Amino acid sequence: MSRQRNHRIAVLVLEGAKPLDVGIPAQVFTNRRSMPYEVRVCGAAPGLVTGGDGLSYHVADGLEALEWADTVFVPGYRHPDTEEAPAAVVEALRAAHARGAQLAAISTGAFALAATGLLDGMRATTHWHYSHALARKHPLVRVDENVLFVDEGSVLTSAGAASGIDLCLHLVRRDHGVGLSNHVARRLVAAPYRSGGQAQYVPRSVPEPLGELFAATRQWALGRLEEPLTLADLARHANVSPRTFSRRFVEDTGYTPMQWILRARVDLARELLERSELGVEQIADLVGLGTAANLRLHFHRILGTSPSEYRHTFAPAHTGAATTPGTTPAPPTPAVQFGSIGTTVP
Repeated sequence: MSRQRNHRIAVLVLEGAKPLDVGIPAQVFTNRRSMPYEVRVCGAAPGLVTGGDGLSYHVADGLEALEWADTVFVPGYRHPDTEEAPAAVVEALRAAHARGAQLAAISTGAFALAATGLLDGMRATTHWHYSHALARKHPLVRVDENVLFVDEGSVLTSAGAASGIDLCLHLVRRDHGVGLSNHVARRLVAAPYRSGGQAQYVPRSVPEPLGELFAATRQWALGRLEEPLTLADLARHANVSPRTFSRRFVEDTGYTPMQWILRARVDLARELLERSELGVEQIADLVGLGTAANLRLHFHRILGTSPSEYRHTFAPAHTGAATTPGTTPAPPTPAVQFGSIGTTVP
C-alpha cells in the first residue's frame, strides 16, 4: 500500500445483512482526519439492499469497489447455511484477493469467504450458532468455534458482532500500532484488546444442534454429572452396547460421549461460577471434575480462560448467592432442552 494515500476499506453488504455487522467496520475505519483509512459501503450492485432486522441499505457502489479496496469486509447476513452467496460476489472476492486485497468476515460473512475456496485448509471461525453448519458446508475449512477471531494473513474471520470490533482493532493495531488502536477503542468505548484466541462466550459448551437420538440418556447424565460416569454407564442406560452407543452418539452430536460429558461438566461449572459464591474446589467436586486443578485444566482447554477470570467477567458484583457457612447449595438445573442445546435460558 502506498504511503501517500489512506488504506481503502470496502464494506460489502449482502442481502439479509445484519445492521450491527455492517456498522462496525464503517464506524471503526471511519472517514475522519485522525484515521488513515477511507471507507466505502457497497453491494452486489448500486442501489437498495434488503437487510435483516427490518432495515435496508442504500449503497452508492457495486462490486467495482472491490477493485478499489485494500481490504474487503463481508458483514454477517441471514440464512448463510441455506442460501448461497451470489456467484458474481464470489468471483469478485476471488479477484480482489488475487489482486492483493485482504478479505475479512464478521460473523456469518465467513460463509461468503468460504464459498471462494480461499479458506480451504485454513483456520476460520464464525458465530457459534453457525460453526457446525460452516464445517458441514465447507469441510475443507478448519472451523474453530472457540475463538473470537482468526488472522490467516490475507484472510480473516471473526465470530459474533462484538468480536468484529476486536478484529477491526486488531487490524488497526497490525497496520498502525497500539497507539492508534487504543485511540479508536477509546472513541468506541470498547475494550482496547481481546486476544483472538479467547473463547467465544456461547450459552453452552456442549454441541448445538443435537439430534434426538439418546436424548433421554443425555438428560439422565446431566442430572448425575457429579458421579463418575463411564461409557458403560451411558450405554447401559440407553440399552445398547458401548460400541454401538459410542458410534451412534458421535454420528448424532459430533462428539464422543465422554467429550460431551466433559463439556457438560464445564457448562455446569460456568453456571455455578456465575450464580454462586462457591470456591473453585467445591465447584470442581460438584460437577464431577474432582479437583480445582482438573477444573482449571479443562476450563482453559475448552473456553480459553480460567474459572476466576470467567467469574470476574460474568458474576454480578452483588451476586446474592452467598451461602451459609457449612452448607452447600444444590447446583442449578442446567439450562438445556435436549435436541436444541444452547437455545434455553433459565
